Amino acid sequence: MSLKDLLVHLDATERSAARLQFAADLARRHGAHLTGLFVVDAVLPALAAADAGGVAAVGVIDALREEGLAAAAKAEAAFRACLRREDLPGEWRQAEGSIAEVVTQHARYADLTILGQASPDGMPPGAGTVIEQVLFGAGRPVLVVPYADSFGVPGERALIGWNASREAARAVRDALPLLVGAGTATVLVVSPGGAAGVHGEDPGADIARHLARHGVAVRVERSSGTEISVADILLNHAAELQADLLVIGGYGHSRLREWALGGVTRRLLQEMTLPVLLSH
Repeated sequence: MSLKDLLVHLDATERSAARLQFAADLARRHGAHLTGLFVVDAVLPALAAADAGGVAAVGVIDALREEGLAAAAKAEAAFRACLRREDLPGEWRQAEGSIAEVVTQHARYADLTILGQASPDGMPPGAGTVIEQVLFGAGRPVLVVPYADSFGVPGERALIGWNASREAARAVRDALPLLVGAGTATVLVVSPGGAAGVHGEDPGADIARHLARHGVAVRVERSSGTEISVADILLNHAAELQADLLVIGGYGHSRLREWALGGVTRRLLQEMTLPVLLSH
């Protein structure tokens, strides 16, 4: 699979500009079409009406909507300017509704969706819910960009969290366009002794051979993972390697037919210091 159709979710936050540039750099590297999506959150007016004790509160609702539309117009201008500056093919999409639901719907028609990490102060609103719903509902990989710092095109020094699961295999497959023809990749197997049956005689060796056949320069490392969490092990290794991409399976569990993130995935999305590609 090649990356020819990218979707980036934009919003009214300051980090939206950095996320747009990240997506544009990625689109240029892969010769991809870039779609910018802004969703005017229709949930906020509904909450405003509810807070008003069921009264229509037309003035408040209209003001919130106008504020959202103004932010969308500003984001659209920045997006179109970026396309011209970078000489990229692309299109602008704007919708009103639940942000998580709308982004999930549009993500189904893209090779990869670029999302922003939720920041500690809660901006952008509902970012964690958007990531969760797109990951489990779109059937496509997501690339989450941290709320702090700037990042170049990922893939020169990638770290792959490998546990031989279906989700991890899917993530590696979805990350191949970023890995092939780029730099090096490190396969990190954490606590392989606990799942020797799925890893085989030499944990990590089979997936490394698979990547090598695609032309990826790859090595395997193993960690016992006895003293700190899996998420901390992955992030510590990423820092040591100066990795520019972390590839992991998006894990979770079903709760009344709705998916919820597992502990490792949630922790990584809270503490991430580099772009993370997740696939479920």
